Amino acid sequence: MIEVMNVTKSFGSGPEVLREVSLTVERGEFLGIIGPNGSGKSTLLQLLSGLEPPTSGEVRLAGRPASSYGRKELARWVAVLQQDALPPVGFTVREVIEMGRFPFQSWLGRDDREAAALIEGIVDKLQLQPLLDRPIELLSGGERQRVALGKVMAQQPRLLMLDEPTTFLDIGYQMQMMDYIRSWQRASGLTVVAVLHDLNLAAQYCSRLLVVHEGRAVAIGAPNELMGAGLISRVYGTEPIVLAHPVNGTPQILLQRAADDEGEI
Repeated sequence: MIEVMNVTKSFGSGPEVLREVSLTVERGEFLGIIGPNGSGKSTLLQLLSGLEPPTSGEVRLAGRPASSYGRKELARWVAVLQQDALPPVGFTVREVIEMGRFPFQSWLGRDDREAAALIEGIVDKLQLQPLLDRPIELLSGGERQRVALGKVMAQQPRLLMLDEPTTFLDIGYQMQMMDYIRSWQRASGLTVVAVLHDLNLAAQYCSRLLVVHEGRAVAIGAPNELMGAGLISRVYGTEPIVLAHPVNGTPQILLQRAADDEGEI
């Protein structure tokens, strides 16, 4: 689905943000990109989506250079859900979801007849019916993320890119958001690549994890293979306790504070 070959990225005369990254994303998998702040995760996601060209190396999408896709053609393949994916004001929930149909509209702005049924199905699945006529500036954080997901679902992509989709959400909305994404992925064969900060969520939802550190891809594999205390300590600079989840067996991280002297404030 995606081939990344020896990719390096820098901006202007600045230092390299990514260095000699190579990987393959298989069709239908859920790949999580993890690593500390400033390691290059979001930049790598931009390169994978074709939105940003590499300084050197190549990114290929479905056997073709990502740079060879036109704007609408790329949008039929790839949808990107960023942290602030919605326009700030002035649109209703329905209007925002309909924006996802842009790649399929004619030059007159017309869409196919099946679009209305598709959007209604998305609205039902994401439980957005009570919100359809509400201005997006009046939505809560969790509601905004559901609307943003509805917009990219309306795009009907084959590849979904997520940049920290659970940021600013409480734990209930985090699980709801990830459950919606996994359900969509399994039902449609969608390929998902997600930058995630929460290692416990990443372990539960991703089939493979890519660890990025100081601009390099330092490890890739299944969560059970990668999430050991040694690698986490080396990459994040902390001493975690790694335990198996009592229900599904996935590795889960427990953090421990630095030892302090008794009675010290």
